[in-house]
Amino acid sequence: MQFSLHRWIRISLLNLLIVASIGVVLRYKIAFALPFIDQKFLLHGHSHFAFTGWITQSLMLLLVGKLANEQGMEIFRRYRPVLIANLISAYGMLICFPIEGYGLYSIIFSTLSILVSYFFAVMYWKDMRKLKTRNTSHSWISAALLFNVISSIGAFALAGMMIAKFVHQNWYLAAEYFYLHFQYNGWFFFSCMGLFTGKLASSSIPEKSLKNIYRLFASAAVPAYLLSVLWVNLSMPLYIIVVMAAFAQVIAWGWFVLLLRKNISFLLQTFSRSAKWLFILSAIALSIKLFLQLGSVIPSLSDLSYGFRPIIIGYLHLVLLGIITLFILGYFIAEENISFSRLTFWGAGIFTAGIIINEILLMIQGVKAMNYENIPYITEALFATALVMFSGILLVNCSVRKKIIQT
Repeated sequence: MQFSLHRWIRISLLNLLIVASIGVVLRYKIAFALPFIDQKFLLHGHSHFAFTGWITQSLMLLLVGKLANEQGMEIFRRYRPVLIANLISAYGMLICFPIEGYGLYSIIFSTLSILVSYFFAVMYWKDMRKLKTRNTSHSWISAALLFNVISSIGAFALAGMMIAKFVHQNWYLAAEYFYLHFQYNGWFFFSCMGLFTGKLASSSIPEKSLKNIYRLFASAAVPAYLLSVLWVNLSMPLYIIVVMAAFAQVIAWGWFVLLLRKNISFLLQTFSRSAKWLFILSAIALSIKLFLQLGSVIPSLSDLSYGFRPIIIGYLHLVLLGIITLFILGYFIAEENISFSRLTFWGAGIFTAGIIINEILLMIQGVKAMNYENIPYITEALFATALVMFSGILLVNCSVRKKIIQT
């Protein structure tokens, strides 16, 4: 069964390579001419496949792996059809979106991915209820499953507007940000926290403290959505709730980091050096993201940031690459789902360096855009950075393939 899990992990990493390759094409089209490709359609395929084929597929695998450790390895056989269905929906969107954009077939596969997420949520929830002992880790995962289901409201609203050909900009953005928020601040983040806190079960960190940190994040998750739509001019009571939610997340995260520092010896013994550094970089990215969210409660800063595309893209990449992707790669290594070799080390290092350079370039581009200044060769630099990230994840894929062949 462990061999089978390695096969599934290999598919996920191959999907990440596909995401990176499409990123290269998108950056090439911006920097140079590529007239036969529709940028908007390909971007839809890129984002949907990244969410479903890479992140969701990987999180499902890791969550099933956690359940297998608690209930037995035969659990993989039960979830195999769900994992296959999720892959089918992901590859369907990868093919259809670049061809037709929001069309009949792309919406069919998008809907399939949502139905798969419903089925996975119900199935996993029932299996967790069978456990004799549950802790804060399971609370995080329960919330993650719920947020994944809730996020589909935004997706259905978007699809409905596209089908009806009635797209009001404010409603479109509100629905889009609703989906994005409950995906990366809900399903993605809460799943990662559930997996990580599960590794802390044998540490000396009090369960009560972990539970209170979870409650702070959970109570802030829904009102934090309004941070994405501050341009709708919220009433003062709602604005106060949003500010409280932003502070609650920062306080909860600071508390969690302090607890980890007090248990540094446990962390050093539990995680390999490579996994530890990937987790640290993911935590740094999360810290930056939470403070950016806190700063966004200032209306003038919020209006400024949401008005410039490089800042929005940089923020999304900070979350999806800097926080979530680095965490997943670190967890793969921590669980020994992928072998750690010199090739893996260099691949992960190059990929991480690409993420950091990409964020720096997007930040510079965004700041300059605020002053309506152009940066010479910035599009070419971003294209080169996309190639760096692609090269890094290609090396990681090669190391995994080498491991499987040796196995």
